[in-house]
Amino acid sequence: MTMNLDALYPPIEPYETGELLVGDGHRMYWESSGNPEGKPVVFLHGGPGSGTSAWQRRFFDPEVYRIVLLDQRGCGRSTPHASAPDADLRFITTAHLIADIELLRRNLGIEQWQVFGGSWGSALALAYAQAHPDAVSELILRGIFTLRREELEWFYEGGAAALFPDLWEEFLAPVPVLERSRMIEAYHRRLCDPDPAVHEPAALAWSRWEASTVTLRPDAAQIAAMSDPRTATAFARIENHFFVHRGWWSEGQLIAGVGGIRHIPTVIVQGRHDVCTPMMTAWDLHRAWPEAEFVVVDDAGHSATEPGIQRALRAATDRFAR
Repeated sequence: MTMNLDALYPPIEPYETGELLVGDGHRMYWESSGNPEGKPVVFLHGGPGSGTSAWQRRFFDPEVYRIVLLDQRGCGRSTPHASAPDADLRFITTAHLIADIELLRRNLGIEQWQVFGGSWGSALALAYAQAHPDAVSELILRGIFTLRREELEWFYEGGAAALFPDLWEEFLAPVPVLERSRMIEAYHRRLCDPDPAVHEPAALAWSRWEASTVTLRPDAAQIAAMSDPRTATAFARIENHFFVHRGWWSEGQLIAGVGGIRHIPTVIVQGRHDVCTPMMTAWDLHRAWPEAEFVVVDDAGHSATEPGIQRALRAATDRFAR
């Protein structure tokens, strides 16, 4: 994938990689890069189900930070992969992911780490911090997403169609007319089908809808990357699985729970024109958590690939590095 990453640090390679046995037959890929003696930070990717990429190491000063990336259960380089026709997602839940992150922290001998998460990663970061506040030195959150009903209905049940009616038609296409009043559930039935002739077209339509709308202007490389059937199937299946279950949270739980973590230094970065996770959620979090620094990027949508978002995130990691 080619993208403009001028605002970030130069590319680096990991000095250590591994697979952590996390239980239930799952192995979680992880890697460390930067300074082995540096300030620990863990990067929580979005989706859920997207996996990590090499460019995501570049948000952090490699001379200052010990940079830990991980692929959450079922995606990226973790196994078993959710693209398998008979994939079993029973042991891929928010509680499992939180436990996996904590197990990795202890296995790496890290007492406290900065937690950096965008989109679904912001939800997982909030949930992890609320479960293990003593393990978190700082939080950097981007494109705030908490899986409330209004957030999911906006993007997957027709709200965002007001801005992208052409792309919405492509998202509707795999679903018969009589099922279109509940798109997340209709997709769930197709994505869970073991027949690739059923789940692959649904996965590609689901993934392309998101890839086509996450940036302020269309990013052909991002859309192409999400058009790979294996990547798209794992991404769509895991994401939809979490949405059907609303993250296994009660409505509004993540924002209601910030009282226990308001002492943690935090930066919230939000694109003004984010269609995927609209600013309403970041604003609600900001109002509940006035101590956190709130940065609105006026010339950006949702993606961390956008220059304004990159600059704001790097400024946050540089600030906490001091």
